[in-house]
Amino acid sequence: MSVLDRSRTREGHEDGEALRDTVRLAQDLEALGYHRIWVSEHHGVPGVAGSAPTVLAAAVASATRTIRVGTGGVMLPNHQPLVVAEQFGVLESLFPGRIDMGLGRSVGFTDGVRKALGRDKDDADDFSGQLAELLGWFRDTSPTGVRARPAEGLTVPPFVLAMGEGATIAAQAGLPMVIGDLRNREKMQRGIDHYRAAFRPSPWASEPYVVISGTIAVAATPEAAHRLLLPEAWSMARSRTQGTFPPLPPAERVEDLTMTDKERGFYESGLTGHIAGTEDQVAHELETVIKETGAQEVLVTTSTYDRNALLDSYRRLARVAGLSPA
Repeated sequence: MSVLDRSRTREGHEDGEALRDTVRLAQDLEALGYHRIWVSEHHGVPGVAGSAPTVLAAAVASATRTIRVGTGGVMLPNHQPLVVAEQFGVLESLFPGRIDMGLGRSVGFTDGVRKALGRDKDDADDFSGQLAELLGWFRDTSPTGVRARPAEGLTVPPFVLAMGEGATIAAQAGLPMVIGDLRNREKMQRGIDHYRAAFRPSPWASEPYVVISGTIAVAATPEAAHRLLLPEAWSMARSRTQGTFPPLPPAERVEDLTMTDKERGFYESGLTGHIAGTEDQVAHELETVIKETGAQEVLVTTSTYDRNALLDSYRRLARVAGLSPA
């Protein structure tokens, strides 16, 4: 049982506070017995402070002792593979045996961001080649004669975020994959089945390893768990209708909003398909989805305005999953 925290910003709070919250959350998750915490990469998004995942991962790892720390993920088309290898080489050298390298194939979300990054949409098309080059820097297989210091010879477990063609790429490369979301179980299951059927063993993984990801909210009552979902659902609805992904508002403000029909449609859609409820309800639903998918790991991606309620949800989920507190 692991967590991806996107360093979501809240209304009335600065970006720096969101980043510090991620570090504090990592310490709490470690104490609760979670396996790993990952951070994400977003550029130019008002609602997300996490733009430099390897930098934030270093801060998280330095503030914790045992929990694994990684990225969910570094968007490889935005970067030169050598630089990514060097960054993870530094992380692994500083925090040996605790670093994960989660990798995605998305490019900047808008034309302005892509221009600022010096990238375009087509850069995602060579993700397989970029991935092979990146892994090669750890194995000294570069034809240039350049050596990746201090990455060469280190083992940093790579994961592929299986969006779209990601399942095929992960299988062909023989890498663990992360697939979501829980809202579309049929599509997720097709991706998992394809990945397992096409998997080729590699030096990085001898057999398929599946991580399923999605929102899980646990509270004392079903109503309280449902309210945890409101801020993120509204932010998603705004992004779909206004083109901007805003900071999270309090649940009570969302409940009082007057929405257009279009906004209401996206908002209500954003509230469906998640795992949310009391501990008993979540235990049953979680057991069902793990049996259906055969996943080895669950990566929880819940975001909400109320930090205390979010931590309480993770505390309850730890009990549901039978985690052993540190």
